[in-house]
Amino acid sequence: MMNRVVLVGRLTADPQLRYTPAGAAVATFTLAVNRSFTNQAGEREADFINVVVWKKAAENVANFLKKGSLAGVDGRLQSRSYDDQSGKKVYVTEVVAESVQFLEPKGQSDNQNTNQSNQLNDPFAGKGIEIEDDGGLPF
Repeated sequence: MMNRVVLVGRLTADPQLRYTPAGAAVATFTLAVNRSFTNQAGEREADFINVVVWKKAAENVANFLKKGSLAGVDGRLQSRSYDDQSGKKVYVTEVVAESVQFLEPKGQSDNQNTNQSNQLNDPFAGKGIEIEDDGGLPF
């Protein structure tokens, strides 16, 4: 069996860091991930994916990521349920991250709000120089 999820997107809010009674760090955040197609109005929609990360990685996420940060998540999909305060069963599906990659320098997301949609489409935009294909490649 295989259960693998790889996502790249922007945080919709600052991560929430908590500690279990045993002292294990756990951070939660929501990642906005653009869909690869547009809707009938020609707009690109996004999916909002809940992510959970544990231990040292959770502390790193809380310390270095914030709302708008571009991040890559590698993990697994998990479904669970619980009874809320009124006794109603609540179902939750989330990604449990094995690793979280910070995909831009700290503080850069502050300046990226105007280019946010372009950055999600091409995370390498504005990095380095553009190389033109002269057709001379042997493959």
